[in-house]
Amino acid sequence: MIQHPVRSVRRAQPATPARGRLQSLVQGGRRRPRRIAMLSVHTSPLHQPGTGDAGGMNVYIVELAKRLAALNIEVEVFTRAICSDDAPTVELAPGVLVRHVTAGPYEGLVKEDLPAQLCAFTHGVLRTEAGHRPGHYDLVHSHYWLSGQVGWLAAQRWGVPLVHTMHTMAKVKNAALAEGDTPEPAARVIGETQVVEAADRLIANTTEEAAELARFYAARPEQLAVVHPGVNLDVFRPAASGAPGTAEARRAARARLGLPADAAVLLFAGRIQPLKAPDVLLRAVAVLLERRPELRERLVVPVVGGPSGTGLARPESLHKLAAQLGIGDVVRFHPPVGQAMLAEWYRAATALVMPSYSESFGLVALEAQACGSPVVAAAVGGLPVAVRDGVTGTLVNGHDPADWSRALEPYVTDPELVARRGAAAARHAAGFGWDTAAATTAEVYAGSLARPVGRLTGTRRLLA
Repeated sequence: MIQHPVRSVRRAQPATPARGRLQSLVQGGRRRPRRIAMLSVHTSPLHQPGTGDAGGMNVYIVELAKRLAALNIEVEVFTRAICSDDAPTVELAPGVLVRHVTAGPYEGLVKEDLPAQLCAFTHGVLRTEAGHRPGHYDLVHSHYWLSGQVGWLAAQRWGVPLVHTMHTMAKVKNAALAEGDTPEPAARVIGETQVVEAADRLIANTTEEAAELARFYAARPEQLAVVHPGVNLDVFRPAASGAPGTAEARRAARARLGLPADAAVLLFAGRIQPLKAPDVLLRAVAVLLERRPELRERLVVPVVGGPSGTGLARPESLHKLAAQLGIGDVVRFHPPVGQAMLAEWYRAATALVMPSYSESFGLVALEAQACGSPVVAAAVGGLPVAVRDGVTGTLVNGHDPADWSRALEPYVTDPELVARRGAAAARHAAGFGWDTAAATTAEVYAGSLARPVGRLTGTRRLLA
């Protein structure tokens, strides 16, 4: 982790251009920033979700940055270069620039190795800013604790607010650890605590996450802002033909994917790692087929995604588990896919299954519902917000395969239930557009600009 100075060493003139610019932004009321530095150290918004460490956070950053740009807030995303062919800068969308920072070897580094590269990454960020006029960035928004460590120093040096989004928290994950999974290290806990102390504002996905920030990390009420993530309703939407959740819409999607038209499709979509608990789905299916063997002929369990995180230690373990449970004939493994194809999988599903041990929010649940598919999910994290229990799907307490088997059975045997909850799911998800999330985030930015910057003694600079 980076050792941060107590006092800023940025240009020490009493009235810098950066200060003057920020003052002009807040005169006459709360104003939005013109340009922000968004930090995503360990995973790039250009990477395919479902591979390596790419997942919901990648989707979050891409969609948020695009919508902020539409609000005339320029976004420059700093991420670590992982290939010598990575261009220094890539335009992701109008008003959104991705900057690749060289920090450590391009290949062979896992997320756990990255703390040793934070100084190199910070150097790249600061060097980029130093090539511009003072005040180039009005605000820093960091994602995940590694980025927060970099954002802490950058925000101090530039005299601008630090807004941070955790996405996941070590203490929360360790409190709900999957059996056999590796706990998050103490270094991460310490790093997260430092970032919470340094941040001007903390964006939480749900009120529950905000409460966890306060309980586990002593976040102050004035730091916390709740902004529900959104879903791309242009991509994740019901089929063009057929009402949401109807058998007709599902048959059309299944035809395009080569799935049986009359199958009961229980879909897992996401990174294959203990935290996401795809093994719970497989064990529940085995229990269900033991009790109802006649369902085997029509049951299909697609697993769409690749090994990630601690799942990389045993990348074939889920395949072996399916064989050991005697359900290798119903489980189908598919590599990660792009958003358009992922939407097809959602439309084809009888239900999406999310047995996760921890979820900051669960964007996958929203995406599936937007496509007209109900969701059976663990009652953890933000999933009780994303899924309306008994209306758009089912929430399950705990991870006992027998309980999950009972929760899944009605979706396999009752087409009317699937149709009713699928239609309700599409209506529910329609209320979670990214435009709303971006507008709310922009207001959090505006509030940060209108307040003193910096939580550490000697670093506060009054901006309004």
